[in-house]
Amino acid sequence: MAIKNITTISNETKGEIEKNIHLMEHVPESEIIADLVQTAKSGTPLLKIGHGFPKIMITAGIHGNELPPQAAAVRLISNLSYQDLNGTVYIIPFAVPHATMENSRRFKGVDMNRAASKGGFISNNILNAIKDLKISAVGDFHSTKPGSNPGVESVFCSKSPCYKSYLIAKYITESTSSKIICHKEAGALYNGALEDECNLEGVPAVTCEVVSQNGLVTNKSQERSYLQMISYLKYFDII
Repeated sequence: MAIKNITTISNETKGEIEKNIHLMEHVPESEIIADLVQTAKSGTPLLKIGHGFPKIMITAGIHGNELPPQAAAVRLISNLSYQDLNGTVYIIPFAVPHATMENSRRFKGVDMNRAASKGGFISNNILNAIKDLKISAVGDFHSTKPGSNPGVESVFCSKSPCYKSYLIAKYITESTSSKIICHKEAGALYNGALEDECNLEGVPAVTCEVVSQNGLVTNKSQERSYLQMISYLKYFDII
């Protein structure tokens, strides 16, 4: 069984995850998940599973109303908890518990995926934790509403300054049939996105999207996000 421990990143984001009934219908029952839901009442939970290198991170819930990746993250945690991993996986299943509780895209009126470059915001706190923990790579998982941007299952990446961002995205898209959306320069299109800010800091990162209506999750959308996460882990030979 993998080594596990839970800490919190920010107390300002605390929320009662169990109040989001749409999400909870897809949350498996286990001791570790119950601990995470309880920890979310105090702030953003950060779970560490395994030990050694590489040290990679999975984040979900930067947008609280994007539920499939949050459901997929807790499913992944339940499964990884009983495996021996080739490295360390840090998972943030609910980046903004209060926003998840409210089924809201924003927290205190701010889009947290446009604020990772600004001090005082949880996405920036996560970025600082990534640097402090010397994380090798980051996968930030989202969902996209049909007809919106991008509106299709996809993986965002960039080629500069971290070419590995592109290599990770290429691997995930080839193994999941997702669409690759690659920009030449990190931060050229989305200022303050966690993925872009990680790449600008020299930490290769991708943003994975699956298709889902905002505030809802289905077995299919959760499964697609889960498969993207598994592919991300396999790129690093974690599993």
